[in-house]
Amino acid sequence: MIEDKLLNKWLNDDLTNAEKDAFSKREDFALNQKIIEDSKYFKASEFSKADDFETFKAKYKVRSSAKRLNWLKPALRIASVLVIGLAIYFTMFMNDSMVEQHTQFAEKTTIKLPDLSSVTLNADSKIIYDKDSWYDNRQLNLKGEAYFKVAKGKTFDVITDNGVVTVVGTEFNVKARSDYFEVVCYEGIVKVASDTITRQLLAGDTYRILNNKFSQDKLGAIQPEWIENRSSFKAIPFREVVSELERQFNVKVTFKDTKTTRLFSGGFTHNNLEKALSAITQPMSLTYKISSPNQVLIYGDTD
Repeated sequence: MIEDKLLNKWLNDDLTNAEKDAFSKREDFALNQKIIEDSKYFKASEFSKADDFETFKAKYKVRSSAKRLNWLKPALRIASVLVIGLAIYFTMFMNDSMVEQHTQFAEKTTIKLPDLSSVTLNADSKIIYDKDSWYDNRQLNLKGEAYFKVAKGKTFDVITDNGVVTVVGTEFNVKARSDYFEVVCYEGIVKVASDTITRQLLAGDTYRILNNKFSQDKLGAIQPEWIENRSSFKAIPFREVVSELERQFNVKVTFKDTKTTRLFSGGFTHNNLEKALSAITQPMSLTYKISSPNQVLIYGDTD
């Protein structure tokens, strides 16, 4: 115990001169002295400093997030490959039953459907249908204008952005343009539904929504006139008449001093551009100019 007290006092540099003399004569003095000398050169590593709890928690979160990200990156790459692979698979193998038929400007064509129903597409029009499920579900999507001769059988649906036309076996025409939806029944019975307006049409009945206004009319024709290369109109805004002319002749029409909302009744044939322009401009007291093979200017009305 006495020796331990001397050692403690020596370590704290509290020895008296007499105690120092006694401690220096101890057998372990040299060993203790060496330990003290060597300890002067010892320096704790800067990297071994203990973090406080908040610092440790923050570092742990960063390390944990890094580990999660390192794991997540390859997983995301694998998922991307799987998604792309599935998309390619469904495109190549699952959608091969979808049939698309379309016409360009100044073009018409007649298509036979799987049940021998026929569809005649007007210029700038398109239909899409599923050939494999056709006999179970006779439906197609239409953009543009088409004349249908439907073979008798299950319900036949024509789906457009403007409304749905439903029949069993009949002949009818559907025009589905951006602001112009018109259905004309030529034979049988046609059901038309657009928003809240649903009607059943008999032969000669016309269902029309033009610029968000609904109207009905009667026609005496047995088929659309455009089938015979003639477009006809009854109280239709001039802008819609010109749009049809653009589709039939693949031209671009511009206006000068022309009120395009005026109503037009009449028609034009599809085989001669100048005759067609005369047919639609003269009744409206307008003039036209063909500046290039596909550029037309209509002008002359200042009302």
